[in-house]
Amino acid sequence: MKLIGLMIACALAAAAAGETILIRDADVYPVTEKDMKNVSVLIQDGKIADIGPKIVPPKGARIVEAKGLRVYPGMIDSGTELGLSEIESVRETVDTGELGEFMPQLKALIAVNPDSEHFGVVRVNGITSVMTFPSSGGGGGGGGGRFGGGERQLISGQAALIHTEGWTWEDMAIKRSAAMSVMFPSLSRGGRGGYVPDNMVEIPGQGGVAGSAANLRRQYDEQIAKLNDFFENARRYQKAKEAHAPGFQTDLKFEAMLPVLEGKVPVTVSAAHAGTIHDAIQWAKKQNVKLVVLQPREIGKAGPELKAENIPVIFGRVLALPETEDSPYDQAFTLPNEAYKAGVKFAFGTFTNEFVRDIPYQAATAVAFGLPYEEALKALTINPAQIWGEGDQLGSVEKGKVADLIVTDGDPLTEQTHVKHLYIRGKEVSLENKQTRLYERYMSRN
Repeated sequence: MKLIGLMIACALAAAAAGETILIRDADVYPVTEKDMKNVSVLIQDGKIADIGPKIVPPKGARIVEAKGLRVYPGMIDSGTELGLSEIESVRETVDTGELGEFMPQLKALIAVNPDSEHFGVVRVNGITSVMTFPSSGGGGGGGGGRFGGGERQLISGQAALIHTEGWTWEDMAIKRSAAMSVMFPSLSRGGRGGYVPDNMVEIPGQGGVAGSAANLRRQYDEQIAKLNDFFENARRYQKAKEAHAPGFQTDLKFEAMLPVLEGKVPVTVSAAHAGTIHDAIQWAKKQNVKLVVLQPREIGKAGPELKAENIPVIFGRVLALPETEDSPYDQAFTLPNEAYKAGVKFAFGTFTNEFVRDIPYQAATAVAFGLPYEEALKALTINPAQIWGEGDQLGSVEKGKVADLIVTDGDPLTEQTHVKHLYIRGKEVSLENKQTRLYERYMSRN
């Protein structure tokens, strides 16, 4: 009976994905082109088949009357643990990583729980896709440096670009290996201590700040040496495989590194300060790998270098406190505009599941502090699609692209706006979630 039920469910899902839908008389905001007023969008076989003012609906098409409504591409959060972590304080619900110094063969995708309640909550605010990252230090949560900074691991595995709806993790997958997560070391004391200047880290054998800085420098050099050795061993493996060397044996860790060495998969590193960003760029150039910088807290002198090397960044939460006591109150608010002025491509990520649904308002805050509105919208749509290698399929409302769309009653970056319809791969997805169910339950209580 279970098998029959599964077959019926799969058949229904396939039928829904192939449904023909006409969203009629809406205002369309493609992101990559000029806005279009009072036009229709035709969805067929999961893709955008046509956009125009006078589209004749095919026989059997479902008509969605959208007069006065807006159509946008679905939004993308470029930094989450969605599907991997349900309740952070309950370790049985957290499967974000494994122990081990180098674990490039681990794939976040296969650990994704498609029944996670988080997916329904984020869909209601227009998020149709996310990057879900493994993190260092094991899967129990609460240690080891989630999203960078962990000392127990240097490579934590492969991040995946996924849809926020699907029956299985295979069904949700957009790009199974979208990035390799590297825990790049930094000369930072953490907390409110900030970055350690070079003139301090070079004072060995001293107590206090200088002694601590010397230890940081030693640990940093050791970790960089380990990373370099691992990449060099991966290259030896690559050459041996290509040469069909006698006695060659498959190694899963090095196999996972091949797309990185071939430039097909970028490396992501968390780098908060301009000095760490510079070090990461120089390391990536030395290793000849593509780089994406996560969660910078400053751009500064690194801006021209990021632009020159065409390296994108993923900002963490804009609604964040200043990093140090002496930092400007609007440090995080103005950072996206600083990157925009420097010519650096960027996208937004929340890097914690509880704030994924608020990512439109993170972008809106950046707009209030100088970032052009159009750039904020791009940073939630076409920019992340391009950064993760799916710009030809996602991120804009264009003919031929996957129909990941939201239909709203206003600007999606404002809290007053409601998402009326949401489509993933051309299938309309319910906006019901745990919070709406609880609301209905208690509102109907006698």
